[in-house]
Amino acid sequence: MKLVIADDHPLFRMGLKYALMHQGFDVVAEAADGLSALNACRTLQPDAALLDIKMPGMTGIEVCERLRMTHPQVVSVLITTFAEPAIVQAARAAGARGYVSKETDPESLARQLRDIVAHPEIDRLPQVDVPRLTPRESEVLPLLAQGYSNKEIAKNLGVSPDTVKDHLARLYAKLDAGDRTQAVSRARSIGLLH
Repeated sequence: MKLVIADDHPLFRMGLKYALMHQGFDVVAEAADGLSALNACRTLQPDAALLDIKMPGMTGIEVCERLRMTHPQVVSVLITTFAEPAIVQAARAAGARGYVSKETDPESLARQLRDIVAHPEIDRLPQVDVPRLTPRESEVLPLLAQGYSNKEIAKNLGVSPDTVKDHLARLYAKLDAGDRTQAVSRARSIGLLH
């Protein structure tokens, strides 16, 4: 199996390359940034691209998205230490077929990669529990994030402050938050706010 590996940390990238070569993979290119990874995939047509999420210039998620549009036969797999729900959602939307931890041992990583490439139709990204907001709650949340008071939100939406209080109470319950700050923080972490 031909692989392109992209990670901006040279020592980790080198260790990953040799660990995967030892597991029988053909690492055809290494990249230190997203654009180099994208160019290597376009040129070398690997079976898969193992991409760090956070890289300079272009993230692994952005590389996934571009590959999905231009080279859908290249299976994109993200490798990261970050498992935040918003990142998982963005990875899924970009077309990533897998999401593996940098703490995974080489044998397990090799098994996961082989399985993902053999069955790219199976969604192997972690499931994220994102609450469904009503249309009005979706209008209240960004105003809350901008620091508006209940009265300001009410005026902006043309409702009473008591109605805003009711919407906030439901938002807090859905987001498992005790106050405004927790609600905004939780909403950002699961991708409801950008």
